[in-house]
Amino acid sequence: MNWIFLIVGGLFEALFAFSLERMSASSGKTAWLWFLSFFISVSISMFLLFKAISGDNAIAVGTGYAVWGGIGAVFTVLAGIIFLGESTAFWRIFFLCTLVISIVGLNLVTKH
Repeated sequence: MNWIFLIVGGLFEALFAFSLERMSASSGKTAWLWFLSFFISVSISMFLLFKAISGDNAIAVGTGYAVWGGIGAVFTVLAGIIFLGESTAFWRIFFLCTLVISIVGLNLVTKH
């Protein structure tokens, strides 16, 4: 269950990063709605990270934080590519794939 908390928390991390970008590109009421999205998603993300690294079957804090941040980074890059037209250059995708491999590797070597 803790890994599910961590994965979902990482997805909300990507949402709060995306919300920050959209908020900076907006003004007025739209900017405030993106701020609300940021605030809610950062709160959920941090709470789920906390749940993943505490309690029964807790994930080690170093592994948990690295995986949480990695998931957030991967999905933030993907959101930028899909919604903002950011670059899909070979080296960018290559290093994104190495990040995914590292996240999977941390999961495999972590004692459960």
